[in-house]
Amino acid sequence: MNALVVEKLRLLFGERLRLENSIRQQFCQAPPGIELSPPDAVITVRSEEEIIQVVRLCHEHGVAMIPAGARSSLEGQINAPRGGVCVDCSEMNAILSINAMDMTATVQPGVTREQLNSYLRDTGLFFSVDPGANASMGGMAATRASGTNSVRYGTMAANVKAARWVMADGAVAQIGCRAPKSAMGLDLLAIAVGSEGTLGIFSELEVRLHPVPDTIVAGVCSFDSVDNAVQTVATALGQGLSIARIELLDVNAVRACNAYSPALDLPEVPHLFLEFHGDKSTVASNVEIFTDCAHEFGGQLKISQRVEERTALWKARHDAWWAFHAFYNGRKGLATDVCVPLSSLSACISATAADIIASGLDAPLIGHVGDGNFHLLIMLQEGQDESVEIQAFLSRLSSRALSFGGTVSGEHGVGQGKVKWMSAQHGTALPIMRAIKKALDPANILNPGKMYHPLTVDAL
Repeated sequence: MNALVVEKLRLLFGERLRLENSIRQQFCQAPPGIELSPPDAVITVRSEEEIIQVVRLCHEHGVAMIPAGARSSLEGQINAPRGGVCVDCSEMNAILSINAMDMTATVQPGVTREQLNSYLRDTGLFFSVDPGANASMGGMAATRASGTNSVRYGTMAANVKAARWVMADGAVAQIGCRAPKSAMGLDLLAIAVGSEGTLGIFSELEVRLHPVPDTIVAGVCSFDSVDNAVQTVATALGQGLSIARIELLDVNAVRACNAYSPALDLPEVPHLFLEFHGDKSTVASNVEIFTDCAHEFGGQLKISQRVEERTALWKARHDAWWAFHAFYNGRKGLATDVCVPLSSLSACISATAADIIASGLDAPLIGHVGDGNFHLLIMLQEGQDESVEIQAFLSRLSSRALSFGGTVSGEHGVGQGKVKWMSAQHGTALPIMRAIKKALDPANILNPGKMYHPLTVDAL
């Protein structure tokens, strides 16, 4: 990197400029088949003004910038193929205000979801987006995160109301607004959320909060097949049931979670983990209707209102990553996800399960099936993840999702790992995205080599 830029950054940030290889390696991540590329420097910022200082300097000298938060992304969003400066926002972690009447929180981008919910504990409100990892608000907004609660409360796209966004030249745009709705101009917030740091850097966010439900009931429902579980979900949602969480675990996932969390003691068959939110009578009615739906497809539902049992259930679900690695000891998990319309979910999962067997893979399946999203953790031997066979399986999975009218990723995002599928999924809409990128970042210094990069599936 330009020595003059390094010296200017050192004068501005002192010891918060980190050039050591051991530090830089902690600020990059790449999926299989992509070269691990650390930034040339890491700068930990503590205010919007400091982000602006970094951006203006990098803009002046044509240096790439890669924003980072909790670094929990999976598709290489924080990889640095052009080197440059990683703008570490993890210490911008102040909760600036809570507006109980508007049910919003104004936060800096480094605030994590667990930190915010801990702060809200005695307010009667909570922040709903739960991707599993203790991700940062800025990172979740940048990747349009979702998770277990999105079937009822929506993804990050529905839960960011406004933001301050530092642009490629250091200007700050105030996007969105606190009003319940607006008909004024283009929805720039919708463009910003999910842009993965390629168009701007979040310096502040106003996020939506929700009332803590009066009654919360958790449940597990066993089935003799994944298909019957998915059919139950489709039928229940088709009847308008307000279910907060609906998580699918196939047989392999149940076995691994049982071994890791013995208190679960689930039958080794596919399961749904569920949670119902609302007032007492509504929840009771929803549980009754869901029970009838499950019985229609051979499901057996067990419910609990005890906080400790509910907590243990969702801890086991969130511990799935570690459970799978412990169960398949010595192997490394390759995570991927796709999302399809609920009407196609059963067929897509069935075809994927057959492909897993035919390919001789161990790949536990879990999913936010209430919104058509499922994940695989393909357990592989060292070096196997870059093999032709594995890459071919991933290509078939992505093609299958598109053939059902779905998307190559429901929540992991694009990064570098899925950029080659952008053209296949978006076709003539991709040049429109590239035009927006060029207009907002003409020098291509904001997280370059991502999202708009002209790769295709056939080229790899």
